[in-house]
Amino acid sequence: MASAAPPATAAAGAGRRIVVAVDEGEESVHALTWCLANVVSPAGGDTLVLVHARRSRPVYAAMDSAGYIMTSDVLASVERHATAVSAAAVDKAKRICAEHPHLAVETLVESGDPRDVICDATDKVGADLLVMGSHGYGFIQRAFLGSVSNHCAQNCKCPVLIVKRPKE
Repeated sequence: MASAAPPATAAAGAGRRIVVAVDEGEESVHALTWCLANVVSPAGGDTLVLVHARRSRPVYAAMDSAGYIMTSDVLASVERHATAVSAAAVDKAKRICAEHPHLAVETLVESGDPRDVICDATDKVGADLLVMGSHGYGFIQRAFLGSVSNHCAQNCKCPVLIVKRPKE
């Protein structure tokens, strides 16, 4: 009876799907470059999925509290700006990844709360690992603003690697 070769495993570095959360901040750039240097297999076979969460468009009343009228032109301008910010963040991440030709890169841009978008994306793409940066908020800031990385560490089904940016 012939024995089959053992299947490639994620531990061996073959065929892993690594999700990296990217935004316009330097923390996500640091996490991405750290991941490329320390996690991605130089032999190839890994797929990096760049996930960007666009905040949902806020709902504006026809007139805000200061008396400004929110016309469709203003709302369209706000939407164009949000689209440009998302595109810039993803393009910057793709340029960084371009230095690694052995790496397959996919992108996923979704609208919504970043905590939910990132966790849902890891499920959707079948992630073996989520890599994300940390803004390094203190206790008080986390209490008021919440922590995306903490939420993902608690709620994602895959392992989560939080890369802290060194203090300068």
